[in-house]
Amino acid sequence: MLSRTADNLYWLSRYAERAEFVARILDAALRLAALPSSYGGGETNEWASALASAGDPEVFKPLYDSVTEATVCDFLAFSPHNPSSIRSCIETARENARSVRTALTTEMWDAINGAWLELRNYEGRELNRDEFTRFLDWVKGVSLAFDGSAYRTMLRNDAYWFTRLGTAIERADNTARILDVKYRILLPATEKVGGSLDYFQWTTILREVSAFNAYHWVYRESVKPLLVADLLILNRQMPRSFTNCYGMLVEHLDLIADAYGRRGASQRLASNTLARLEGENINRIFASGLHEFVTEFIVENNRLGAAVIEQYLV
Repeated sequence: MLSRTADNLYWLSRYAERAEFVARILDAALRLAALPSSYGGGETNEWASALASAGDPEVFKPLYDSVTEATVCDFLAFSPHNPSSIRSCIETARENARSVRTALTTEMWDAINGAWLELRNYEGRELNRDEFTRFLDWVKGVSLAFDGSAYRTMLRNDAYWFTRLGTAIERADNTARILDVKYRILLPATEKVGGSLDYFQWTTILREVSAFNAYHWVYRESVKPLLVADLLILNRQMPRSFTNCYGMLVEHLDLIADAYGRRGASQRLASNTLARLEGENINRIFASGLHEFVTEFIVENNRLGAAVIEQYLV
């Protein structure tokens, strides 16, 4: 496969996954914003948290006067100046898809192109909160339709493997950012850890990653931060966990290496990270610092992404 084709497939999948992530972040912020002010003692920062998790505050600052529901929703959903806004993600995904139209199945193209066409209906519209929530549900549906069509209709060859690489690297990064933002800045300083707001926020995190039911199936007890982190970092059965994503990455990088007859830095980095995750213990992670662990993971995940690009996509 030409590196240009592999590059388009890889980034197509990353941007489709990112659009869903941003929609989930905004949905969670809306849930938290709907809480009575008494939950946080009148102090809330869900919109700053959403911006830190899914956007670039340095890009945001010159465009808006303050961090509010209206400005963050506009920046993360519709701003053409934000390369990770839902609008930008769908447009970039569609451009990548158009470049490799013949490498996609009809169902994959229809999912992305249809989303791009439908997105025009939202441009310039003032959406109330209910309408915006329905928009976010639509975005999540687009990502599911694209991912499902890839899984159900693509040949299991290098085109499929590169789409899986993009999905897994992006998903791992997104899960890490969700965890880190919750642990560092979402809970107001006036609210105690383990309080009602803290509990609701961790529950919201589980809903963000479609893991609320999975949590109760696995642990069969009330929501606890340590167990949420265990599910999202170390549980191989959880589709969005670090360990599951790296299992996908190792599998598909090995398939690419076998097909191309050459191994390199990306295979070594993915295998080493998976081995480290499989040897970890959640109590040890919390003892040494969840923020430090997640920050290091994000750096390693970015390093793997750079290695994949250098090895196969340029």
